[in-house]
Amino acid sequence: MRRPANYNTKQREAILDYIISLDGAHVTAGQIVKHFSNMPIPIGRTTIYRHLDKLMETGKLRRYTTDGVSGVCYQYIGDEVGCYTHFHLKCEDCGELIHMECNMLGRLEGHILKEHSFQINALKTVLYGQCSACSEKE
Repeated sequence: MRRPANYNTKQREAILDYIISLDGAHVTAGQIVKHFSNMPIPIGRTTIYRHLDKLMETGKLRRYTTDGVSGVCYQYIGDEVGCYTHFHLKCEDCGELIHMECNMLGRLEGHILKEHSFQINALKTVLYGQCSACSEKE
């Protein structure tokens, strides 16, 4: 007998609770697997991937690729649309993905729309460079 996609299990609830606890940060499936491997009752890789797919189907998570190389990231979205309002910064050294919320971005988007007739998709806009922690190491 097959369960409906919205059927909740303890594993799905644990995975969702963990992702929600990240407060909007992006997480890879590998990071989720690592987190649950240290728990008293671990959740296996296959179960995690299955539940990530189901959570995306129900609109709880967003999945996207930031650079085509690092794999996909997941982010809890619930009823929020916050990722549509800011750009992302990706460190080419450590891979950190930073949410960039800056009033100047609205001006940049407005300029590009007005002067170049081009609408930016903030959800897919990623600027690459080096984070402050990595630049301090050099």
